[in-house]
Amino acid sequence: MTRAPIIDVRRSGERFHTKIDWLDSRHSFSFGGHYDPANTHHGLLLVSNDDVIRAGTGFRTHPHQDMEIVTWVLEGEVEHKDSEGNRGIIYPGLAQRMSAGTGIWHSEMNPRNDRDLRLIQMWVQPDTERINPDYEQLDINGQLEKGGLVPIASGRGHHAAISIRQRGAVLWGGRLKSGETVSLPDATSLHLYVAKGSAVLEGAGSLASGDAVRLTMSGSLRLTADVPSGAEVLIWEMGG
Repeated sequence: MTRAPIIDVRRSGERFHTKIDWLDSRHSFSFGGHYDPANTHHGLLLVSNDDVIRAGTGFRTHPHQDMEIVTWVLEGEVEHKDSEGNRGIIYPGLAQRMSAGTGIWHSEMNPRNDRDLRLIQMWVQPDTERINPDYEQLDINGQLEKGGLVPIASGRGHHAAISIRQRGAVLWGGRLKSGETVSLPDATSLHLYVAKGSAVLEGAGSLASGDAVRLTMSGSLRLTADVPSGAEVLIWEMGG
């Protein structure tokens, strides 16, 4: 039996919201103290958090296990340190992936004292558990400047993308110019997130910054960045 296409729009204001003195975070799925049994994931994507981290603060050392964690910075910088000896300053356009595997401890701090940090952190299930922890980062600004959708993180060996231990998933990103149109991947499941600006999605209408769309068997829909704002988007392609 063929499944009917599903286009499920989730507006920014409908997302779970955590706000404390150093963190303002909106969660696409159940996370931390927010739990809804009907909203725990979409396809392989378990976490998609839009975090604003105040200057000079951040997530102090904490553990993860058996998870592929991708971090995408929108504004500012994040300093990464982990128990495997990896260190790095992650900035916009520098893709970062951490494979937690058998277990890893890390911190994610805003090293700047003069500006806040905004990032999207996304977690997907690995296709193999209990692997050795691993880390990778890659600057893809040059690819993004060419326009269209660019693979940011891939389990399928895409060139110029960081690798993830999940063959069923690819994260695409785009900094779409005013009026630019792209076609979404034709896959079993997609998760589209408008990180900046606004756009119009075929079959769904207008999307603003912070809006997300969960798509199932939807085919290759067209997405057009608004005039004059343009749009920065993140799209998880999952399944065939």
